[in-house]
Amino acid sequence: MHKIKMIGLDLDGTLLTSDKRLLPFTRQVLTEAIERGILVLMATGRPYTGIPEELRNLPGMRYALTSNGARILDTQTGKVLIEHLLPLKSAKKALEILRKYDTLQEVYFEGQGYAEAKKLDQISRYHHNPHMWEYVRSSRKAVPSLPELIDRENQDMDKVQALFADMGELGQAWKELEQYEELVLVSSLGYNIEINAVGVDKGTGLMELGELLGIRPEEIMACGDGDNDIQMLERSGIGVAMGNAEEKVKAAADYVAETNDEEGAAKAIIKYAFCQSMD
Repeated sequence: MHKIKMIGLDLDGTLLTSDKRLLPFTRQVLTEAIERGILVLMATGRPYTGIPEELRNLPGMRYALTSNGARILDTQTGKVLIEHLLPLKSAKKALEILRKYDTLQEVYFEGQGYAEAKKLDQISRYHHNPHMWEYVRSSRKAVPSLPELIDRENQDMDKVQALFADMGELGQAWKELEQYEELVLVSSLGYNIEINAVGVDKGTGLMELGELLGIRPEEIMACGDGDNDIQMLERSGIGVAMGNAEEKVKAAADYVAETNDEEGAAKAIIKYAFCQSMD
């Protein structure tokens, strides 16, 4: 087995518990990995501002893969190393379709998520997991109108996301959106659709960062649970699916860890990156 030099970690359903906490043992393992010279980074669908502060500020956490790989940052300098934005025209087309349904829509510009104030006030209607409510309220900027914001910004964006009140509507919207080849669709939560530019996924982003830093795919480890993690698990030297992951995610992985609430990611790092037994 190759020595692991880089670890990409999904947040929701992977590193964080179901109630969105980073447990002390997991924090300790991340710190030890960094001290051993391993590059540890968050590989998330969230914008950079959505990464919990205690992880953003973890000493030695140098890089962040955000918005499913649309924006990869050197967090020490704030420099964007890799950027694959969703063209404004494609984003507008997607939002036009999403507006036909009962959705909370979000757009991400330069690492910041925006949503309409009136929809954020109804967060419980759209975010089916109560543990996500505070995270969304605290990390999104509320605006009166998304179309007005988009016209004002008038630039390509990291990602578009919609949260659906009704799962039947999600299925219909998905069918409409997948007709456009320039859009990549994933659903990390089960009740959302995340839209990136074609060719953008966490796997591609992680490999691009590895190449930039002189790290080979076989020296990379990745942990995840959602369908936006599949490419990352497939392309890394060691792909670890969480015990709480969907079956198709487990099928893409080399190993299945314990669940996120059992700190499966930290235990997998000890086993495969530190090459230590947990017994």
